[in-house]
Amino acid sequence: MPIDITMPALSPTMEEGKLAKWHVKEGDSVSSGDVIAEIETDKATMEVEAVDEGKIGKIVVAEGTENVKVNSVIAVLLEDGESESDMKATPPAEEKKAPEAPKADAPKDAGAQPQARGTSASAADAPAPGKAEPQKASKRPDGERVFASPLARRLAREAGLELSAINGTGPKGRIVKADIEGAKAGKGGAKPAPGAAATAPAGGMTKDQVIALYEEGSYELVPNDGMRKVVAQRLTESKQTVPHFYLTLDCRIDALMDAREQINGLAPKSKDGKPEYKLSVNDFIMKAWAVALQRVPAANATWAGDSILYHKRSDVAVAVAVPGGLFTPVVKSCDTKSLRQISEEVKDLAGRARNKKLAPHEYQGGASSVSNLGMFGIKHFAAVINPPHGTILAVGAGEERVYAEKGQIKTGTFMTVTLSCDHRAVDGALGAELLGVFKGLIENPVMMLA
Repeated sequence: MPIDITMPALSPTMEEGKLAKWHVKEGDSVSSGDVIAEIETDKATMEVEAVDEGKIGKIVVAEGTENVKVNSVIAVLLEDGESESDMKATPPAEEKKAPEAPKADAPKDAGAQPQARGTSASAADAPAPGKAEPQKASKRPDGERVFASPLARRLAREAGLELSAINGTGPKGRIVKADIEGAKAGKGGAKPAPGAAATAPAGGMTKDQVIALYEEGSYELVPNDGMRKVVAQRLTESKQTVPHFYLTLDCRIDALMDAREQINGLAPKSKDGKPEYKLSVNDFIMKAWAVALQRVPAANATWAGDSILYHKRSDVAVAVAVPGGLFTPVVKSCDTKSLRQISEEVKDLAGRARNKKLAPHEYQGGASSVSNLGMFGIKHFAAVINPPHGTILAVGAGEERVYAEKGQIKTGTFMTVTLSCDHRAVDGALGAELLGVFKGLIENPVMMLA
């Protein structure tokens, strides 16, 4: 009987891909091992081989088609002696139901070429390790069957939504990814699946579940205020939705410390004999980071769904600890300001942040942040990105260290910095370039003026 050739899974996490090119056409004879197509994912383009002999009876998905679901039919193979009349009507790729996972063990050769499959079992047809089997079709209250794509079913299950309460906008009323996203945003009248809130609350364990673990009277229960709730919500959202990666290097800051001492020593005195200003190491860090963002403009970016915003200014936020939470006031056009201006503005913003006197426009926006825990003696840490920022620089304490240079043992003052990047907007090489420029500026502070 005719064999369905399906879209293979080229990786455990692949859910869809682009059928980039066909190497065969209808009527062509193929043998096992022949390359019949090229499949393109977000990471690579790979060749797909036939596993059966026969003749291509029908090509269901045209080359160049994007978002082809894994396990959907892309072509039909006719075996020896069969003709086109033996083929049954093949549903469109989106409507084809994924076959159930095979019980056979996966192939031992993990490095083999991915192969297009027919209706027989294959490792490509199996769900990725740890993923649930496709859900059975649910029904609406009136008995009507609910059709949904595998991706939509998974998203609905993760969000605790009941499919029967969602109106589909796909072909023939099929529920697709956009419908689930709309339901999560409060559109479409979706309601939570029965028991979903009790078994998988958004914040992890419920209050009652946590309290039940501890002996009564052994703790003090303090309700969270509005700030703590917002901080918890935003940082949870950041870690769940922003693909973080981290880059760490050491900066030698002897030249910076000397420059800071000289500038502070030359500061004019007020009438009471105190210097009019006193620069901190963090002022130099803010300036260097802002200049680095200008010199690597592709990294001065924020993710915006289907677009990326590349910012013309270096608006840098600085993390300020306040009782019960955190504020991130923004120094606008930080790269154009002098060290003294940055110092005075940060002190003003931090002071008003601790008194909760900041206006919204003073802590909203920005493309990047600086979080410095060096004053607490912290040597190294990785900060959580503050959405929608694309990066955040975590700064550790400056300390004297022993190092080798041209065969000689020397000492110097170093600080460790770690850059957290949103991989959607800033890739690894780009983040490394940005951090390298920052290191050059910090180690040679006079270059901030170039």
